[in-house]
Amino acid sequence: MGAYYDEIEIEDMSWDSERRVYHYPCPCGDRFEISKKQLKDYEDIATCPSCSLIIRVIYDPLDYEDEPSDDEEEEGEEEEDEEEEESEEDDHFEDALEKLTLDEKPALVPVTA
Repeated sequence: MGAYYDEIEIEDMSWDSERRVYHYPCPCGDRFEISKKQLKDYEDIATCPSCSLIIRVIYDPLDYEDEPSDDEEEEGEEEEDEEEEESEEDDHFEDALEKLTLDEKPALVPVTA
């Protein structure tokens, strides 16, 4: 494909963490977009969702080889949420142990061998 609107270096693009894409302004008023997954898959074409223009993104594919895919990143965020919940449960358990008192003598249980 040789009909690129322009060739843009990845450093000139902005990262949108909410949409999880790199973007660059398009003359139509929208923006060209490309995801890390596309870059990892050696795709170098950023498209504009509003018009037919495309740009070629200049980058080093080796920089994105070890990049987790979007699905893996979402799983990582879910694991962090679970760890926070477990931490809150641990705090609650520790609070209960601090308030624990034993007024009675423990009963002796005979053990036979």
